Amino acid sequence: MEKHKIITISRQYGSGGRIVGKLLAERLGIPFYDNELITLAAEKTGLSKECFINAEETSTSNLLLSLTTLTPSIDSYGLPLNEKIFLVQSQVIKEVAEKGSCVIVGRSADYVLSDMDNCINVYLQADLKDRVERAVNLYGLTDKNVEASVVKTDKRRASYYTYFTGLKWGKSENYDLILNTSRMELENIVDVIEKYVSLR
Repeated sequence: MEKHKIITISRQYGSGGRIVGKLLAERLGIPFYDNELITLAAEKTGLSKECFINAEETSTSNLLLSLTTLTPSIDSYGLPLNEKIFLVQSQVIKEVAEKGSCVIVGRSADYVLSDMDNCINVYLQADLKDRVERAVNLYGLTDKNVEASVVKTDKRRASYYTYFTGLKWGKSENYDLILNTSRMELENIVDVIEKYVSLR
């Protein structure tokens, strides 16, 4: 029996990573996890979904919430909140990966599942002007300086990734495929990834 395959997608903000991941999962007929992981992790801990969203999108140096202010289901001693959240989220990622083939977007899943030889790690990037355009037209970003917001989001993601993994986000050694979504339509990006998965 063929071993199941896990595809993780890391992405620059505005590169279309979530769209690609969802299309790929549909093509392969396998589960897709993005915000769904937050829901599962929140259910496991009793924490609100906002805690998990803020933990990834907020610079670690600015995350000052205390465990003592949270639900009694979370241990008040030991790890800081952001580390506790990362561990719970990592546990959920491992659980869904062990169940069978799936596509996971973000959440440092490439690192969390680095010990699985059936894991295919993809990194998507795009030219800044295309990311800005997508952020406005598809994501509804309305910030005064959209370009600065896009760049800032990537800096936060890079900081979060490095803090928890000790690795550099977007560095080629960490991925099997790095694709620039400015160079071809997203549907074709999905074609490339699907072909790679079939050959592994």
